[in-house]
Amino acid sequence: MRSVINQIVSQPPPPGRTMTFATLGGITSVPLADLYEQSGRLALGLRAAGAGAGDRIGILAANRIEWVLLDLAALRLGAVTAGFEPAKFDPTPDLLDRYDLALLFTDMPMSTDTPPSKDTPPAAQQGHLGVARTTAESPCYPGSTPAILPISAVTDLIATAQEDGELPPVEYGPRDVTTIKFTSGSTGTPKGLAATAGSIDASIGAVQQMFGHGPGDNIFVFLPLSLLQQRYWVYSALAFGHDVTISTYEAAFAMMRRVEPTVVMGVPGFFETAKKHIESRAAGGDRRPAAERLFGPSIRYLWTGSAPARADVLRFFTDVGLPIYEGYGLNETCIVAKNHPGAHREGSVGQVLPGKKVLLDADGVVSVHSDNPVNTRYEYAAPGESERVFAPDGTVRTGDLGYIDDDGFLFIRGRADDVIVLDNGKKVIVRPLEEFLKASPAIEEAVVLCPTQTHLVAVVSPASDDADKGAIADRLAACNAAFTRDEQIKNLVIAAERFSIANGLLTSQFKPRRPQILKAYADQLAGSR
Repeated sequence: MRSVINQIVSQPPPPGRTMTFATLGGITSVPLADLYEQSGRLALGLRAAGAGAGDRIGILAANRIEWVLLDLAALRLGAVTAGFEPAKFDPTPDLLDRYDLALLFTDMPMSTDTPPSKDTPPAAQQGHLGVARTTAESPCYPGSTPAILPISAVTDLIATAQEDGELPPVEYGPRDVTTIKFTSGSTGTPKGLAATAGSIDASIGAVQQMFGHGPGDNIFVFLPLSLLQQRYWVYSALAFGHDVTISTYEAAFAMMRRVEPTVVMGVPGFFETAKKHIESRAAGGDRRPAAERLFGPSIRYLWTGSAPARADVLRFFTDVGLPIYEGYGLNETCIVAKNHPGAHREGSVGQVLPGKKVLLDADGVVSVHSDNPVNTRYEYAAPGESERVFAPDGTVRTGDLGYIDDDGFLFIRGRADDVIVLDNGKKVIVRPLEEFLKASPAIEEAVVLCPTQTHLVAVVSPASDDADKGAIADRLAACNAAFTRDEQIKNLVIAAERFSIANGLLTSQFKPRRPQILKAYADQLAGSR
């Protein structure tokens, strides 16, 4: 298999394709050839600033063109990027030290109370890299270390790059690291993982084999670029010659119909929201026109993963003519299985990909072995975390429960940690209960818990700020009627504030953070004891 990473660092992309940036501030399109040329100049600028092969360049910013340019420039320089989510990190000198960063680019405000240090290099004092500049165009951080730069400094670096400079050739081996990525994490400090070029190549190659992206495609990406998997679609565009649109979650619904993508990547929560939007606007029960008004008329397929998708949501989009394919993977494994047009089975997450091997223990807990592993340990984690997740040969213990059918389709039943053992010894898998509750239009998210090991309780996030308590109560009654005696939910709490990333009850990939939810509603849940 050819290396996608080596291809995009060594040769320009096919002509005629574009990258579009669609945010609430407007839409900008850049030819991929121009993007490639600018990333080369930026790599020269970074090298002139002292960054080189093996150095780490941090990016702490929302989705924007500078994010993509920095990532591509680092690849072409042989440097290593570290993508930080703005909601989880702050641009402080401690971040530089903790992750051994040579430079950190950010769009976040910083303190300006302290004058520049006398130790600041003269180039920085003169405004090189935009560090001490005070113009409106290039915000300054006078109190910051010279290694923390406003992301607007990317423009300066490109403009001041040596006109006739040449980059030394870079070639990545399968085990060479291109980026440090961080787990979305439901608890504690995100764990850092050094991702290898071989794992990226294997994932992009497998996806290309399944879906055949090409000149007719425009792939729509709106999750944070700090998530490495989102940058795969940029690499794919450069390698296979298709368009790609970068947006933000806030702008996604407003921008899809304007840019007319052929493929939309989204987490299940996004598609659940889209389903409700379409249903509310379907005139006379005809949902197809409403779906086209939301997604545009050119959709070839929809992609989802990162969290379990409800069967009724998947069926809804397929029924309106927008086939949606669910897959499975983790930060530690990349993509493991994926439904696709040539092999799709309802309820599964697809057939296991070439180069991946799924192993099941006696309890059905899934482990994954990769021919090209992301890595075999965490780069940053609490003591013992690497050993808990990674076997000595690099096999990843996922903590998920699953099984494989006779045709090789993988089914995920839930998390092993979320299996509740009642005081009578009975084991309850909570995912089917939660999916049953969430099938109600009145319920956006549901978490089933068992604080006392005697009986089940649930916390639900309503579908609107004005919760439909009657519909929620009806759904609880239906759930208890459909499941066994040990699976009865004795008490249900309606969240006072809908789960969100901002209030800390959802991860960045919109998965419920169970410990935080239990803590937030402990007092109300205690009333059911």
